Amino acid sequence: MNDQQHPYDPYYPQPQIIGYDEYGQPVYQQPQQGYGYDPYAQQPYPEQQQYQEQQPSQYQGQPQQPQQPHEPQYDPYGQQGYSYPSYDTGQQWAAQPEAAAPAPAAPPVAQAAPVAAPAGVPGQRPASERSAPSRPAPDDDREYRTEQFSFIEEPDEDSEDVIDWLKFTESRSERREEARRRGRNRIIALVVVLVLAVVGGVGYLWSAGKLPGASEEQQKGSTATGPQKRDTIVVHLHNTTGGGTSTVLLVNNTTTRQGTSVLIPNSVVVADGEGAATTLGKSVEDDGSSGTREAIGNLLGAPITGTWRLDTPYLDTLVDLVSGIETDTDTDVPDPKKGAEPLVRKGEKQSLNGRAAVAYATYRAPGEAETKQLQRFGQVMFAVLRKISDNPESATMTVESLTQIFDPSLSEKDLGAALAKLAEHAKVGDYKTALLPVGQDGTLTEGASDSVVKDILGGKVTAPAAGDVPRVSLRDGSGRKATEAARIVLINGGYAFVGGGDTDTREKSQVVYGDDLQKATAAEVAKTLGLPAGSVTRGKPSGAAAVTVILGQDYKVPEAR
Repeated sequence: MNDQQHPYDPYYPQPQIIGYDEYGQPVYQQPQQGYGYDPYAQQPYPEQQQYQEQQPSQYQGQPQQPQQPHEPQYDPYGQQGYSYPSYDTGQQWAAQPEAAAPAPAAPPVAQAAPVAAPAGVPGQRPASERSAPSRPAPDDDREYRTEQFSFIEEPDEDSEDVIDWLKFTESRSERREEARRRGRNRIIALVVVLVLAVVGGVGYLWSAGKLPGASEEQQKGSTATGPQKRDTIVVHLHNTTGGGTSTVLLVNNTTTRQGTSVLIPNSVVVADGEGAATTLGKSVEDDGSSGTREAIGNLLGAPITGTWRLDTPYLDTLVDLVSGIETDTDTDVPDPKKGAEPLVRKGEKQSLNGRAAVAYATYRAPGEAETKQLQRFGQVMFAVLRKISDNPESATMTVESLTQIFDPSLSEKDLGAALAKLAEHAKVGDYKTALLPVGQDGTLTEGASDSVVKDILGGKVTAPAAGDVPRVSLRDGSGRKATEAARIVLINGGYAFVGGGDTDTREKSQVVYGDDLQKATAAEVAKTLGLPAGSVTRGKPSGAAAVTVILGQDYKVPEAR
């Protein structure tokens, strides 16, 4: 069996014992070079191999001092008398500072390790008398020098720290440039906004006629011209106790921010559903809300969005809901109860509750004109609008508290929103009340077209679009009560009859149009009525009618069949 300390290899030549060391261990003869690779010889560790490769080359060509034999240690891999190569643990390394990752130097020339001399060999001093190898003197040329070592230095452009710094500085520069660019963009945007604001403000002041130096005529002209948006609802007050109705138009001009109450007398002539002439009072009673709303729209040439039927009990509740009203009264209103104090006293800033407000709005003294009572109703409506909230939601809640049945054309929410807008105008004084001028015969007077129909309601006569029916009004000056016969002829001819009345007797008939676009329509109307073509003339039609026919004595009334 092979010994663990001295393994036996039958194919390997056995070394020869040449002596014994001071501890009594055998010393074997060193094998000759060229024997080949010893598989059992211990290989140096990687650290030792690197250490050997980094040894300086100053020993080349110089004799090395014999090293002291090391104390024998147990080595299971020390085989066949091979001794470990001697390394200079080199105290010269103790003085060198620790360098990080030195670059590998050129490997030194391999030299054979000296054979340790056995104890008792003639000519060799005992081990106890040997001294440790001394460090070379400073002036000795064998001293290690810095040029014998090479250190790896990373180029600056390849260093990670340098790369990170370059990236940081580059990103920082980009951020600064981006910040400057954003700052310039903000400044440019601010300048553009300021320029647009100035231009828009100047344009608004110019369009509104409020630029310094503008004359009052220019200011008035600028507010009257141009398209304007209006919201109009009609209010019918039904007196459930004394009978009769009162009508007022509530107009909200959103363009000029102006609110207006247009009072319409019951005596004004309108056309019923069949085109027959009738009064506004009779139309409310006979044709109801929708028919009357259409008749008023045709008469004035202004669209009406909805109808609010306000019975006197609901007006009483409405005034109490807004905690009463205050208005200037022009007469005393007596209490129906005998001996009681008047419900309303004449005077300025009179406070009225619901009952007193209804009494004042419906009061008409004996022999008094209808317009007087209508104006009192307008005062009450204005005072109510001043007390209603200008918030649409709050105004809608007030309307809903009335618990009345509304016309399908105007819901509670729409009415609340309309009243809130009117209340906003009334609270700041941008509100007025106007009476529609009506003659004794029920027709609109000459000034009605300009003061109320055109300026307040925005009614105007335009060329009829496809499917529109031209509006025609009549005035009978024949002296033969020919209005009804002419109305029937016009309706059968496909025209819309928008009112008629009597006028002074005249010999020749006239068909008046106001716009050149209506000249062809006027010629057709004259032909329909059997009037000569020479009767067509340009003038001012009454109201919002496209054509106004003034019958003379030359008009031949058709015979009844």
